[in-house]
Amino acid sequence: MPEVNGVKKAAILLLTIDQDSAAEVLKRLSPEAVEEVSREIASMGEITRDNRRDVFGEFYSAALANQYMSEGGLEYAKGLLKRALSEADAERAIKQVTQQVQTTPFSFLQKAESENLLTFIQDEHPQTIALILAHIPAQKASEILVGLPSQKQVEVVKRIANMEQTNPEVIKEVEQGLAHRLSDIVSQTFEKAGGVETVAEMLNLADRSTEKGIMEGLEAEDPDLVESIRRLMFVFEDILLVNDKGIQSVLKEIENDVLSLALKTASEELKQKIFKNMSERAAQLISEDMQYMGPVRVSDVEQAQQKIVDVVRRLEDSGEIIIAGRGGEKEMVV
Repeated sequence: MPEVNGVKKAAILLLTIDQDSAAEVLKRLSPEAVEEVSREIASMGEITRDNRRDVFGEFYSAALANQYMSEGGLEYAKGLLKRALSEADAERAIKQVTQQVQTTPFSFLQKAESENLLTFIQDEHPQTIALILAHIPAQKASEILVGLPSQKQVEVVKRIANMEQTNPEVIKEVEQGLAHRLSDIVSQTFEKAGGVETVAEMLNLADRSTEKGIMEGLEAEDPDLVESIRRLMFVFEDILLVNDKGIQSVLKEIENDVLSLALKTASEELKQKIFKNMSERAAQLISEDMQYMGPVRVSDVEQAQQKIVDVVRRLEDSGEIIIAGRGGEKEMVV
């Protein structure tokens, strides 16, 4: 559908898949993109079956191309796509993914091993390292961050958190300097990266001791930044990562009215996890409170959820509970 712009295609795709999946997609978009796509959805009339099929087919082809390319590079992807799709679909998918790769800063670093990349950049200026980490996948960025000296970790994180939009000429200059020693130079375009969200995602993937050292280092210089990072690192739905014993410890410190309000917008999975760690009578009372509560302000729900998140983080800091995937398992003796 070359005559249809990308925003309209995105809107059609979101209307084609189920609502839960569409919501998961929207969560991962920037606020500006969410607003733009939502506006398109709201103004969209009837979508023909052929349009749905064409958009979904294009999405599938591009996703398949991206997967193949990640597994073995562009040439590998081309070979597999030509076998999996029609010639026209394969060519279109390859073109889309090739353009995406060519407009991603530091794309030549994507397939480098984290250990080798760490050796390659660890002596660079913190601002250069911050620029690189902000443009590579969070998992790889976290692995590199863990390997840096503690003082440089703090400097790098501080720069990523305060990074918003970087002049494309600066990105190109830094990339060319690195590419000259490591790979072919790839021309780049303007890119927005970094920010507090990037730091939170990286620290979520780091081990607990690394996270604690970085946060303590930042605390003395910028306590507001530390609080912003903390609030993004663990959100209400992440309570699913707390084991049953930990859930029970958290519930001891939460008033029923706060819990009822917080669960108002919670997923069914999280509600069930919390209810199974309560007595049957207590769970029934909470369910009834939620049922008869009526309309509530989103800000009130978020405030109640934040109170519970604060309790979870305090109990984790004191070692009373463990959050799966946050490094605590490494400190356990079985």
